[in-house]
Amino acid sequence: MSESETRQGVGSGRFARLREECGRTFVLALPLVVGQLLLISMNVADTVLSGKLSTDTLAAVSMGYNAWILALLVVIGVLMAVTPAVAQLDGARRRGEVGHVFRQSLWIALGIGSLLFVGLRFADPLLELAGVAPEIRPGAREFLAAISWGAPALALFSTAKSTSEGLSLTRPTMYVSALGLVVLVPLAWALMYGRLGAPKLGAAGAGYAHATVLWIEAGAYLAILARDPRYRDARLFERFDAPELAAIAHLLKVGLPMGVSIVMEGGLFVATAWMSVTFGPVSSSAHAIALNVASVTFMVPLGIGMATTVRVGNAVGRRDRAGIAWAGASGFVLVLATQTIGATVLFVAPNAIADIYTDDAAVLALASTLLGLAAVFQMSDGVQVLFNGALRGLEDTLVPALITTLSYWGIGFTVGWWLGKELNQGPVGLWKGLVAGLTSSALLLFARFAWKARYGVR
Repeated sequence: MSESETRQGVGSGRFARLREECGRTFVLALPLVVGQLLLISMNVADTVLSGKLSTDTLAAVSMGYNAWILALLVVIGVLMAVTPAVAQLDGARRRGEVGHVFRQSLWIALGIGSLLFVGLRFADPLLELAGVAPEIRPGAREFLAAISWGAPALALFSTAKSTSEGLSLTRPTMYVSALGLVVLVPLAWALMYGRLGAPKLGAAGAGYAHATVLWIEAGAYLAILARDPRYRDARLFERFDAPELAAIAHLLKVGLPMGVSIVMEGGLFVATAWMSVTFGPVSSSAHAIALNVASVTFMVPLGIGMATTVRVGNAVGRRDRAGIAWAGASGFVLVLATQTIGATVLFVAPNAIADIYTDDAAVLALASTLLGLAAVFQMSDGVQVLFNGALRGLEDTLVPALITTLSYWGIGFTVGWWLGKELNQGPVGLWKGLVAGLTSSALLLFARFAWKARYGVR
């Protein structure tokens, strides 16, 4: 066989392997992507219902939701530590030890959910510090007070979700999220607009609807874990475990940097939202619409990144160094494909998308411009969340947290503030900062995973 034929055979063999790996990642990721889209659809529903009610209600719910997102990201980020821990045990064929991890994570969920409940009920100083307009602040405060009742449920749901996904059982996330959306839309409509005999609560109605749905989702997911025979060998509810400092400390060692990393990104978007308020209600509403749409497109690479966490974690458990690299590569290919589609849609139809949310001509025009900038950062946003997920599978979380802090705040926030405030570009300048921060994060996290996959795994 000639040298060229040998190279061709190797090349086609690698292509076949990549196609196979992409297929495995796709099958694992699809329910997660659908689940995340269903999850964010709840926010879309709130935004649409708020926007049709009034511009002030839209601004109040958006500002309240931004504060809720910061708290939510801390909970989700910390409890994401459960996924790689479970995935590694599963890859090592030690499923019987998963129950211990799950039960210890419930103690963390109990603590963090309680703290979140208390914090949200005293969020008014944060709203004032952020410069939220006085006319918007009461509605945002009412929304946060209402949704705080769902904080413990969020923590329980996150624990159940992370455990199931770590076991490569991703469809329950999709089913439970679908249930939540089906309940939320009519409930939020009734409570916000005062229909079906319910009082007209406006922004607070959206918060109470979310809190109710969170408890329904948490209960449904825990029931699935307890009754579905596919979880039986994980021994999730085999016995009661008291808190064990070593086990909790390990989960927090991995999870806290994850929480920091996710909050750094979410915090940048929240800070941008709060800065947009200082430019007036039109800017705030336009930003809320564009961010809502960008959040929807973000759910696709997020789901792929979550699947990559599991696949990398399984490979670590098997001590399969090549499998780690292939898991990262397959996720990367899928993200490139999906983000190209998302960017194209945002470039081609920004006006049509914004028109779904508002009838205000000024808000529509500005939102369309911001959606064009959202199209620009689609690729970098997808790449950074993908490799953050891959690094989570390696339980490498401290350095990624430092990378995201530098990228989002050292670069993204600084550029956005300078362009938006100092050069008077307004919300457009703020969104250019988002482009800069996400691009920096994508490049650095890609480099980190490439190094870890080659040199940092034994």
